[in-house]
Amino acid sequence: MPDPVVLAFEDRRYRRSELDAAVNGFSAVLGRAGVRPGDRVALMSSNRPEFVIALYGIWRAGAAVVLLSSSWKRAELEHALALTAPTYAVGDQPLLAELMPMLSLDDPIPPQIDPVGPVPPPAGDAVFVFSSGTTGLPKAVRHTHASFAAAVGHWGRALQLGPTDRLQIATPPSHILGLLNIATVLDRGGYLRLHRRFDIDTLLRHIASDRITVEMAVAPIALAIASHPDLESFDLSSLRYIMWCATPVTPSVAETVTRRAGVTWMTAYGASELPVLACNDLEGGRLDTVGRAPAGVHLRVVSLETGELLPAGQPGEIQAQSDSVMAEYLPSEDTAAAFDDGWYRTGDVGYLDDDGYLRITDRAKEMIKVRGFQVAPAEVERVLLGHPAVADCAVFGIPDVTDGEVVVAAVATRADVNASELVALVENSLAGYKRPRDIVFVEEIPRLPSGKVLRRVLKERHGCTSDH
Repeated sequence: MPDPVVLAFEDRRYRRSELDAAVNGFSAVLGRAGVRPGDRVALMSSNRPEFVIALYGIWRAGAAVVLLSSSWKRAELEHALALTAPTYAVGDQPLLAELMPMLSLDDPIPPQIDPVGPVPPPAGDAVFVFSSGTTGLPKAVRHTHASFAAAVGHWGRALQLGPTDRLQIATPPSHILGLLNIATVLDRGGYLRLHRRFDIDTLLRHIASDRITVEMAVAPIALAIASHPDLESFDLSSLRYIMWCATPVTPSVAETVTRRAGVTWMTAYGASELPVLACNDLEGGRLDTVGRAPAGVHLRVVSLETGELLPAGQPGEIQAQSDSVMAEYLPSEDTAAAFDDGWYRTGDVGYLDDDGYLRITDRAKEMIKVRGFQVAPAEVERVLLGHPAVADCAVFGIPDVTDGEVVVAAVATRADVNASELVALVENSLAGYKRPRDIVFVEEIPRLPSGKVLRRVLKERHGCTSDH
């Protein structure tokens, strides 16, 4: 039988049989450690082959994976562990090892060629990923094997991936996009190269050397490709297209790459709660939309005021139904507000045209989207308010060509404090992408009588006239 290379990292290669043997071996290690079907296992790892081996090894052991960002600080990690209550931990991050016993991914994984007993079709919970909420504390999104498998199917069909496709991934594997790409490529029998971190020259070189067929690009990657001074010197002829994910497309950036390298773009739209909401057609993709719902996903737009169904062309809240939707949030009491009569409420505002193409015009939620990661203003505000000199504050996002949006904090003080001290406070408490790019000192924070922050007023004062 064919035994192709399916996973690569630096100078390491794994054939399908080698990867399967490593997954079996890791599953056996977990079993000896006491992991049983139905358990939850925390996984906090950088982008490396051992992440993939651990992910599938946990599933093969019948357990669910709790995906933790390797960029999190102690408070974020403690909250996530308390919320999901994993029994075991696996990873390569010292911080996780400080909080609970951890099986290190730096230790050798013994391969096991023979199957680890009968491996039944996966059932029950598959994965918990995290999504920020407007309350500031991240929520865990629970996906079953059925819902995640449906998402993998939607993504694979939308991208028309097959055994001859070759992708590379430099985005964090704990994010739903990174996870979905890994699982879909391997499910389709393709080839996957992982990068520990994003480096534009390394990425472009490997498009040629690995004959990459589909390149995944969040905004910083897209901008780095477009602005590379020697882009024309790289052989990008193997690419079928570049997929722009996680943030709205910047047309000038995409068009620059197409003009300089002759590569076309695709766009897609998804969420942790429902991973594939819309995707453009491979032929004739339109950068001014995020595409149409793939087979198996249904979209509708409802009035923000009345909740009534709206006709094509009228903007309202985007809602979706699909077998790929999450089972629930943790804490579970947050789940009901995420649905409207069985339809998942995205919190995004947009409209469907007569041909079913979706355009996103605004966000009803207050989250700031930095490089595809959601930042809850309340989470950053909570940290800033912990400083004795801060009397009040409000956090908002402003558009940024590289990162999609960046975090800005308006701060009213009761004593002298400099901006760098406040930025350092957030940086030491939260993941780096949540750090304010700018601190604006104000006399007072504009609020409604109810106490709600007028973030739009703050954005306008900062020179922004829209929420994007």
